[in-house]
Amino acid sequence: MKDPAPTAPGKEPEVAEGVPATEPGLGDKWIKKFLQHLAADRGASIYTQRNYRQALVEFHGWHRNERQQAPRWEGLQRDDFRGYLRFLGRGKLSRAAIQLRFCALRSFYKFLIRLGVVSSSPIRNVALPKLEKRLPKYLTPQQMLDLLAAPLKPLDTQRKPGRGRPVSASVCYRDVAILETIYSCGLRISELCGLGAADIDWNERLVRVRGKGKKERLVPIGEPALIAIRNYWSTLEQSPSGNAPVFLSQLANAGPLSTRILQQRMKQHLAQAGLDPQLTPHKLRHSYATHLLDAGADLRSVQELLGHAHLVTTQVYTHLTTERLKRAYDEAHPRA
Repeated sequence: MKDPAPTAPGKEPEVAEGVPATEPGLGDKWIKKFLQHLAADRGASIYTQRNYRQALVEFHGWHRNERQQAPRWEGLQRDDFRGYLRFLGRGKLSRAAIQLRFCALRSFYKFLIRLGVVSSSPIRNVALPKLEKRLPKYLTPQQMLDLLAAPLKPLDTQRKPGRGRPVSASVCYRDVAILETIYSCGLRISELCGLGAADIDWNERLVRVRGKGKKERLVPIGEPALIAIRNYWSTLEQSPSGNAPVFLSQLANAGPLSTRILQQRMKQHLAQAGLDPQLTPHKLRHSYATHLLDAGADLRSVQELLGHAHLVTTQVYTHLTTERLKRAYDEAHPRA
């Protein structure tokens, strides 16, 4: 079975800060090789790399404390990992957090098997607690319209004499284009920040997206998003071309927009629109999927548009649309 995503389906991972280089686990030869493999060969996102690194270092530290020595990966047995599972359970970690740690260990052992270091994985039959079923949050169509209008509000305020601090028109138009593109294409924020000018096919209205594991897919992009990008580029001294990033950081020559800045900017726009500022950019992706299914799109098509490797990851959205249908039935059917 293919490794699941490093977080629960549909949820952007909560990442911890990087593990200090002085951690003993990072001196482990096989952990070091595995982390290099994640970055160079699998093209894993920075979130996956951080989460897996932390999980392996944590297990390494637990084994040193519990067994008084560093783990010999080829000699570990199933009972070692059952003991680690009990340890994690006593730490009151969520089921998702426990699943993430074992996802990293499972992937690590698959890597060791391919290298011939071990012949089989001792984690294979370790029973893990099942994940709680959590439905992804999403915005209604009207809430999306309110959010899309929010980035330009500071410009309207600035036009009134003596009102507000000066704001950059370029940044405001950039943020409109960002929100429109995420919602139009259902992109992960890492995919959006990685978009290059050459990835947009203006004639065919398609975007080439580089997803997880270096997988590419073509996604339709709507006219409102294309117009928003043109409006943003018109505020720059020179429109991006070739491999130049579509969305720049605040300074035109400062390189591509970072995911951290994008998250910070969205909090401001959510508050401006009267919405919960704790919602993440990933909720726009949830909204994209939910609105497509609500409008009659089939599940397989939505799976391909989102770049999900497995249909089960996309099926979480059907619970949302099923609940909507039930409510409509109960409210409208005379014999409900």
